[in-house]
Amino acid sequence: MIDSLHARLRDATQAAHEALERDLDWEARVATLPGYRALLVRLRGFHAAYEPAIAAALADAAFFDPRRRLPALDADLQALDRATPDTVPAPTTPRLDGAGAALGALYVLEGSTLGGAVIGRHVARLHGEGVPLAYYAGRGRATGPLWREFRERLDGLPEAEAAAAFAAGIATFEAMRGWLTMSEG
Repeated sequence: MIDSLHARLRDATQAAHEALERDLDWEARVATLPGYRALLVRLRGFHAAYEPAIAAALADAAFFDPRRRLPALDADLQALDRATPDTVPAPTTPRLDGAGAALGALYVLEGSTLGGAVIGRHVARLHGEGVPLAYYAGRGRATGPLWREFRERLDGLPEAEAAAAFAAGIATFEAMRGWLTMSEG
């Protein structure tokens, strides 16, 4: 039996995913509200670079728009600061050629939606009710259906685009790791 493209992508990106989780040290980052805010600012910059690139490469707003996370990041930052930051640093916008590369990059962002719920619960326990968690709250009841729809789209990719999905998934994990762990000093 041939493994699904999703399973193969998960295997291909495993080392890069583990490196991100190892180096991020999210528990220490969110231990204080300023640290939590700083992490949200970095995430906002990352999504600001990646979401438009993914949207352009997919050219399917009906599929991609429900997956956008920038509005949630902006809502959290607005609630923390009572104002949207004037400038937020962002990494270089990636070049994503075609649906395979776009879905490989989106795999990283979609996976962070699923895993983010754990971080959200931790932040809520630490900082109490009222801490803004739009980004880490995920998509509520829509999370499961959106993930299944994503996996179906990924598994429906032509085999000729699999290598692009694998390369973009690895590159996106590596870029996220580099961006979120970069010293701002």
